[in-house]
Amino acid sequence: MQGKKVSILGAAFKPDSDDVRDSPALDIAAQIQAAGAIVTVHDPKAIENAQKRFPALKFSECINETLQDSNIVLHLTEWKIYREIDPVNAKSLVQNAIIIDGRNALDRELWLKAGWKFRALGRTHV
Repeated sequence: MQGKKVSILGAAFKPDSDDVRDSPALDIAAQIQAAGAIVTVHDPKAIENAQKRFPALKFSECINETLQDSNIVLHLTEWKIYREIDPVNAKSLVQNAIIIDGRNALDRELWLKAGWKFRALGRTHV
């Protein structure tokens, strides 16, 4: 993980909330950063609260900035805004088109068709 750029989509423990108490997304982000990765976290509402709990993490209010030059993208909160990301456009921003859908909420076929390596928790790999 040393030096790899990891983009985290979602900080809140659930969508439509700024509540980061018991947020698995932030715990994951902090552990990945501790392993030497360069982590950037995006969330539409929870950045302020997330920064208070995890001040060492980098946060961005811009999805494109979060994705820029990423080696891997982790989708960790099922916000509607993340389901609306255009995978073709997103692929043009990242270094490696690899996404892990930790919430099993993204359209797998859409991402695969755009050329992404796609993994989702709870889904078998085909």
